[in-house]
Amino acid sequence: MSYGLAQARYASDATATVPAGRLLTMLYDRLVQDLSVAESAMRDGDVAATGERLGQAQEILLELHATLDVSVWPDGEALGRIYLWIISELNQARLRGQPQRIADCRELVQPLRDAWHEAARTTAATTCTAPVGIDGAA
Repeated sequence: MSYGLAQARYASDATATVPAGRLLTMLYDRLVQDLSVAESAMRDGDVAATGERLGQAQEILLELHATLDVSVWPDGEALGRIYLWIISELNQARLRGQPQRIADCRELVQPLRDAWHEAARTTAATTCTAPVGIDGAA
């Protein structure tokens, strides 16, 4: 197996075993990172890096949009519209060479990322149990 295939398999296996809440926060972290790098790359005139990172950011946004379950959370429809709007803004930023548009999108995503991180911490804290001693007593 080539190194590239092994690396892809490892990444696939790693994400398959991550709890859903952690995977969501990982996606948001990567989204913010991709937007930051894309903005810097565009300011530096690095077209290839800009395109690669904007493409990755848009893939993440499409995945986030596709996995919204509005039957469980009806307000998710508004979040879905935000994801689609950001994708459109990133397309316009790329076409017009406007790094500020990318920065604006990142500034919109960062509070969402922080909110999901807080929700994950809160959920983890409420699902923890008391430590159990070696003999099984709490």
